[in-house]
Amino acid sequence: MKTETGTVVLVGSREDIHIQEVARRLGVEGVEAVVVDTLAFPDETRMSLSESLDGIIVDGRSVGRPAAVYLRGLHTSPLAFMVDAQEAMDEDWRTTLTAFREKATLLNGLVARWEQLGVPMYNPVSSDWVMNKPVQLAALRAAGLPVPRTLWTNDAEAVRRFAAGGRVAYKPVTGGAATRELLPEDLTDERLSALSSAPVTFQELLPGEDIRVYVLDGEVIAALRIVTSALDFRQNEERLEPIELPPDVAQNCVKACEVLGLRWTGLDLKRGQDGELKFLELNGSAMFLGFDAGGGTDIAGHFTRALAKHAKRS
Repeated sequence: MKTETGTVVLVGSREDIHIQEVARRLGVEGVEAVVVDTLAFPDETRMSLSESLDGIIVDGRSVGRPAAVYLRGLHTSPLAFMVDAQEAMDEDWRTTLTAFREKATLLNGLVARWEQLGVPMYNPVSSDWVMNKPVQLAALRAAGLPVPRTLWTNDAEAVRRFAAGGRVAYKPVTGGAATRELLPEDLTDERLSALSSAPVTFQELLPGEDIRVYVLDGEVIAALRIVTSALDFRQNEERLEPIELPPDVAQNCVKACEVLGLRWTGLDLKRGQDGELKFLELNGSAMFLGFDAGGGTDIAGHFTRALAKHAKRS
């Protein structure tokens, strides 16, 4: 029987090494990858959507119903990774924010259109709301999965009450800065007055090992121990060690993906004082090339073959 090969759409920047590597590997698999360069949109990337469900034109090419979509990044905020909007913001911040809003509306409409068509999405925009950390951890806990005791607040007295329960770490609500331990000097009126500028995440400090797990289409494809002496392993990795998860932990990782509606994720676990591994975060667009390089895993291969499988339909 003749096999028809469809296209796989990669949504992100052509400058992103993950987009580049997945595109290259898809080519080796004999599958065509179409990159929708969202970093270059709207300056360079041309896009048109009509009211027809499959009326999607990108750079003069119809990509109405691809075989699968890898959503790496939309670059819809001046603060987004790889976006450089400082000059435009300095010149006219209101117009710049309005332009980003229009960009976000169209790009979210694009990927939501594909989800509406039933295209396999890695990951769907319908899961975006649970990527919000306060929602994500609450959803995991409600499903019976272990998460650290956490408080998101701008209330100084609430922080003091929370800190009375033991060692506490703090970090931004969204991310972008290293996790630090809350010390007695952080509980002064002067220090806590900074909460009037922005809320902060306060969390039970987990002193044990860091574990990164990758789940793809309901299966654990890689697990690594991140050896570090730092509280926050990011930029402080000493070495990566591939490990085999206990069956119950692996099952919980798959369940976490199901709870949040993710086809694929890199998730972070950390061992608490009681020895239990607790969920810190599931990432909707996890980086993986560095873990492959440092840990000897083949996450990129697993991921690319999953995308290619959708394209190679009989």
